[in-house]
Amino acid sequence: MAGFHQRVPAVADIAMVAHPSVTLLIDLSETDGLAYRAHGRRRRGSFVAGLLPGDVRTGGRVGACLQIRLGPVAAAAVLGEAAELTGTVVPLEDVWGRDAARAEDRLRAAASWDERFAIAAGLLLRRRPDAGRRVDPEVAHVWRRAFAGRGRVRVDGLADEVGWTRKRLWSRFRAQLGTTPKRAAQLVRFDHAAHLLAAGHPAADVAARSGYVDQSHLNREVRTFSGLTPAAVAAAPWLAIDDVAWPAP
Repeated sequence: MAGFHQRVPAVADIAMVAHPSVTLLIDLSETDGLAYRAHGRRRRGSFVAGLLPGDVRTGGRVGACLQIRLGPVAAAAVLGEAAELTGTVVPLEDVWGRDAARAEDRLRAAASWDERFAIAAGLLLRRRPDAGRRVDPEVAHVWRRAFAGRGRVRVDGLADEVGWTRKRLWSRFRAQLGTTPKRAAQLVRFDHAAHLLAAGHPAADVAARSGYVDQSHLNREVRTFSGLTPAAVAAAPWLAIDDVAWPAP
């Protein structure tokens, strides 16, 4: 979780950068608040962006906003079928239900960010028994291996690890997480590369450290996942908070 507060009223316009998680952005503003644009539609208020949500921009006069990132296995447990969220951007109430407004009010009324984080953690934990959908242990294992390996994994090898055929792994993984194991690994690898770029590493070094064939390969995947060049990703405001909110282990 990360908290954002814009002290000087101004209109922001920030492009989201793809991340290997389901992202909840909870609007805690007292005024016009969070605006977002996705899939050609403009809306206001809190929203949920699934894996690979496409071109998403946020903006508006945002006073305060809480961002929560859930890995797809955790998202399935907390929010329901993760596959239904992949490639989508939907209002929070569409996923959270009628309790979304009450949750926003509680978070808005909290006296500090630490209190908000504690409230949010409690809300997420209480949802699990009711909303949760089970992800096969084999699917969860493959996701964890891809994430821990920063996307540098062989899908055939992972299928062997869990005792499944490649075809079964792809079918179950796609059905439960909304994407293929290969695409998930590519997303994790891109995320690692994006943060190296944001940290100031040259693109050629990033390509080598992230497991790309060469810099051209990196350029193509950065363009695929973000629509940007590596230089533009390096300067993306969306990544600026990550080293503080989610420090590298």
